[in-house]
Amino acid sequence: MKARVWVPFLVVVAVAVLVVVWRPGPVPPSKANPGTDPGVARQQLAELQVKPRGTLNGYSREKYPHWDTIEGTCNTREEVLKRSGTNVVVGKDCSPTSGTWVSPYDGATWTKASDVDIDHMVPLAQSWVSGASAWTQAQREAFANDLVRPQLWAVTDNVNQAKSDKAPDEWKPPLESFWCTYATDWIEVKHYYQLSVTTAEQAALSDMLNRC
Repeated sequence: MKARVWVPFLVVVAVAVLVVVWRPGPVPPSKANPGTDPGVARQQLAELQVKPRGTLNGYSREKYPHWDTIEGTCNTREEVLKRSGTNVVVGKDCSPTSGTWVSPYDGATWTKASDVDIDHMVPLAQSWVSGASAWTQAQREAFANDLVRPQLWAVTDNVNQAKSDKAPDEWKPPLESFWCTYATDWIEVKHYYQLSVTTAEQAALSDMLNRC
């Protein structure tokens, strides 16, 4: 009798230890829509230093250590996948095994984490040419793993590759309904980190804010 009672219980416990189902809780700031208030964003944009884009001399991604361990076995990438998806199932190593992700850049829906990239709203190379070349490596690491500002997004991998390190005057999300959020969040990140913008970038951001 005891075996019939306890064996199933132990099996349930073992499964529970190995797999965790993540269901979204309160929406974090980086998922807010449209993010920063457009009026605030316009003020922040006006406060950004306008100057020519710098060079990539000395730049490398290694100068921006990213995907830091956040808690337990979970790193930055996995945290973004968990908070950005629905019904995300993760293994004991925190890597998602299933879930659903909707890319805000193009509206595509994905059910495999391998089809999703974690995009830096302001790309690492873009930060380098707009002021981060003068930062310490610790400052660049904080920028590359920022889970508080709207800097990290789960998006379609090939769309992220098309964006690469381009600024808004060079690339915009295919989904025009996201342009307002894209502009406000780009501005919020650059304003917080005191990064500069070019004249063309400033004009493109201002135009995108008109979509709000």
